[in-house]
Amino acid sequence: MRIVDLFSGAGGLTFGFYYKLINGQFLENENCDIVFANEWDKAAAEAFRKNFPKINMINKDIKKLTEKEILDNISNQEVDLIIGGPPCQSYSTIGRRKYDDKAKMYEEYYRLLSVIKPKMFLFENVKGMLSMKNPKGGKVIEDIKSRFDSIEYDIDYRVLNAADYGVPQNRERVFIIGWRKDLNINWSFDNIEKSKKQISIKQAINDLPSVPAGENIKSYKGKQPTNDYQKLMRNKSGGISCHFSPIYGDKIQTVINNVIQGEGKNYINQLVDEGKIPQEYRLTSGYNNTYGRLIENQPSTTITNNMSTPSGLRCIHYRENRALTPREGARIQSFPDWFEFVGTKKDITTQIGNAVPPLLAMKIATQIEKVLSEV
Repeated sequence: MRIVDLFSGAGGLTFGFYYKLINGQFLENENCDIVFANEWDKAAAEAFRKNFPKINMINKDIKKLTEKEILDNISNQEVDLIIGGPPCQSYSTIGRRKYDDKAKMYEEYYRLLSVIKPKMFLFENVKGMLSMKNPKGGKVIEDIKSRFDSIEYDIDYRVLNAADYGVPQNRERVFIIGWRKDLNINWSFDNIEKSKKQISIKQAINDLPSVPAGENIKSYKGKQPTNDYQKLMRNKSGGISCHFSPIYGDKIQTVINNVIQGEGKNYINQLVDEGKIPQEYRLTSGYNNTYGRLIENQPSTTITNNMSTPSGLRCIHYRENRALTPREGARIQSFPDWFEFVGTKKDITTQIGNAVPPLLAMKIATQIEKVLSEV
């Protein structure tokens, strides 16, 4: 498969095509040739280069990619597949939605699609995209369907939950699969292999060492993997990175110390109302599931770029009195421990939180590869 990767980030979606899972190991997929990747963010592009040094990464605004540059980079040869997920923050149902420049980035995806004309494409975004409206009152998804139809592509789309595909996280995203109308392609989301059972957050990360406040842990400290998922995540890794926790102020630390699994802001305020903790610890801002502690025997809630911020959505460790470390977030996203992230803490958590979980990407890639082999 000759592939072009757009809006690549650090490479979660890329990972699913670049590797295959064979005998409990990630091995390079010999049938995958990613011709070039594009990402505008400098830190994410550098992380991509570190993890996929063989792939030509073009670190620039996609709007500045000219038709000549695109054709030169694909050597005027046929491309089998375009993959990518344009920025999703504008569509998110968490926070204020707005039809801004990021919301219109699907137009750039469409532009490159019309130039490259691959056999198929994969487009990923948040579920909120399906209900998002443009300034004229029409739905964005209808705009997208209309544009793809205008260049002779049929599409199918579905919301997939990563927890159904071997990822220890409830993460719902919409995936659009398109194929050229002149090709005899039979696509069905039903043919993507699901996992037999879900993986809990405890099963995903309980082999990682504890992290005291203010420390950055770089070794497993003698802790051994306890299941196949942990063995897969550790494979080929001599240590760990991005496994650190800050020192919190008194108010936040007290809130963390008192919240129990499955509870958050409202529970803390109930404790205040009952006189169990002083009035000064009342929480007056944030959503109901902010300052929330994760439940150990369930998949994690959705990992976001606020995964290490207690006042963000539910992200407090199920047992330790701290938020998740970036490495724990990466584990929950199904990035192996040897996968590197680059930049500031904010850069790193954004690279992790914005990614398509590699194991989910791999399941989709396997089915796309099968369908393309029959064309």
